[in-house]
Amino acid sequence: MDVKETIMVGGRPFTIEIGKFARQADGAVVVTHGDTVILVTAVSERVKREGLDFFPLTVNYQEMTFAAGKIPGGFFKREGKPSERETLISRLIDRPIRPLFPDGYKNETQVIATVLSFDQENDPSVMGIVGASASLVLSDIPFDGPIAAARVGRVNGEFVAFPTESQLEESDIDLAVAGSRDAVIMVEAGANFASEDDMVAAILFGHQALQPLIDVQEKLAGKIGVEKRTFEQEPVDENLISWIREKANGLIREALLIPVKKERQLRMSEIYQEILDNLPEEYEPFRSSVRGCFEDLERENLRSLIVGENRRIDGRAFDEVRPVSCEVGILPRTHGSAVFTRGETQALVVTTFGTSEDEQKIDTIMEEGYKSFMLHYNFPPYCVGEASPLRPPSRREIGHGALAERALKPVVPGEDTFPYTIRVVSEILESNGSSSMATVCGTTLSLMDAGVPISQPVAGIAMGLIQEGGKIVVLTDIMGDEDHSGDMDFKVAGGDDGITALQMDIKVPGINEDILKKALYQAKEGRRHILGIMRMTLDKPRETLSKHAPRITTLEINPDKIRDVIGPGGKIIRGIIEKTGVKIDIEDNGVVKIVSTDAAQADEAIKIVKELTQEAEIGKIYEGKVRKVVNFGAFVEILPGTDGLVHISQLSEEHVRDIFSYIKEGDVIPVKVIDIDRDGKIKLSRKAALKELKGSKRH
Repeated sequence: MDVKETIMVGGRPFTIEIGKFARQADGAVVVTHGDTVILVTAVSERVKREGLDFFPLTVNYQEMTFAAGKIPGGFFKREGKPSERETLISRLIDRPIRPLFPDGYKNETQVIATVLSFDQENDPSVMGIVGASASLVLSDIPFDGPIAAARVGRVNGEFVAFPTESQLEESDIDLAVAGSRDAVIMVEAGANFASEDDMVAAILFGHQALQPLIDVQEKLAGKIGVEKRTFEQEPVDENLISWIREKANGLIREALLIPVKKERQLRMSEIYQEILDNLPEEYEPFRSSVRGCFEDLERENLRSLIVGENRRIDGRAFDEVRPVSCEVGILPRTHGSAVFTRGETQALVVTTFGTSEDEQKIDTIMEEGYKSFMLHYNFPPYCVGEASPLRPPSRREIGHGALAERALKPVVPGEDTFPYTIRVVSEILESNGSSSMATVCGTTLSLMDAGVPISQPVAGIAMGLIQEGGKIVVLTDIMGDEDHSGDMDFKVAGGDDGITALQMDIKVPGINEDILKKALYQAKEGRRHILGIMRMTLDKPRETLSKHAPRITTLEINPDKIRDVIGPGGKIIRGIIEKTGVKIDIEDNGVVKIVSTDAAQADEAIKIVKELTQEAEIGKIYEGKVRKVVNFGAFVEILPGTDGLVHISQLSEEHVRDIFSYIKEGDVIPVKVIDIDRDGKIKLSRKAALKELKGSKRH
């Protein structure tokens, strides 16, 4: 049965259709907004995978290049490995739907969102979230939906729901919010120093804007009338729970008060092993449930410490940041380096300069072009004391790098003021708490150490929430255990002037405006505290670049002179490069960039380019070489490739009867530029040059 519903969203038709495509999937919807079309399917296996302690959900977002009328680049001319953008949107769809599956559901589940048509204006990412929810709601898969999502921009001080791409180009806020009927579930945002109140207002505005998309899913569900498959969580023997509580509760509480992560984890592992080693025979059939019971008890104790006793694992106040230390310039051969340490989280961040040749090419259905600022985040296994194979960057690593890059982007100078390609790499050396926010802080220091003239320092901090009954506790600078057992992970980055990036995942309903404001303002104080410590290490960008960094000198030449620098078949420019050892990049508008780590080499190359491209000036005297003699005068080369005419009357004060006996090709004579006509023809005078030179000698 083909059923669809259409509403107006952002002033454009928004349609959800079911029953037409992919009918063998458990759920499949086609979502259309404007002329952007996305197919979202959901499939969940009927048989549970045994032995898993996690929910095996996979979300894949893919952009087919035909959607934008393009053919893929590369040798194979077909879509391949997901792009960074596809990976980030896969995460964006995954985060709000994952918590809405029932506890204990372990069936292999996959959601695939495929962009089939893209109109260059309507963003498919929020459509993917809506489509994922609809495909699950309208299937028999257990799912506590519907949810929806909205994108929010702010143009000329006014919030805009579901802005077009052209509107986002003028916006100082770009925010995606996902939510249910009553609660915000997920927020992802970038901003150009927005205030805390403005961010709260944008989140609430977006939550209201997504409500009609929940309505339409409920309307479709009513028409379809799908019956959900039965699912019951495997029962855990209550006597087993009581036995574990009796044996381990006090020990877990004591272990939680060990402030050092590695020691705490070791003690927890010992307690868990003791439980397994002493498990009574009657509970052996439930051995696979012991881990879950143990973790529930650990979570219960941690929350009880915070809410019931106002205590954190390491004894800090709720709004206290762990000890922070910063170092810069620690690697001798890099262009910029910093180590940022906050408690047991440590990031080594390195900045490298390159030229336009090093820019990252962007070729997606959304955009084509080049990217000159890149931030890459790595999370090696040793940073959490694990031994596992090194693999290509995971979705998490790509996501954390993108979040930090978004936080720094507003302060990084443009190519017109700082003509370098900048790559930043953050190596997480130790992790217990937000390493992405440590990356933000470390990147600021590394950029300043490298001499990048950022507009202001940026820092980041992760906030948490514990909500038990009527009591709510907002935690500053959460540790890993607090994140795992808490109700919110709220990362905020920014500078003195406001917020530049925000990422929030909420695990419980009922986060209201007051809680959002409290979390944001508490984050602001924590951010300022960290910025103060960072400034004590380095308060502004270094005045000069590292001696190992390439120097880029920018010249502007007449575009008509580009051919004079390049030469036939590139002969001249290759000669300059071979002679001086520099790199030369010439743009169509006449901007010439000369790159070298050796100042003398750069100066030599600059001199050659200037000589090749300099233009004649009226009133200036040149030593010119006679190229050709004719009846009425002589053509003299005054600059490489630039000739002018000395009329016979301008050769001498005396009358020249026979020009061919007076001057010949190859002679070098002084000439003065006396005029340049509208067509660029140059008039020269040897007579005027001699007179001026003679006069100057008298003085």
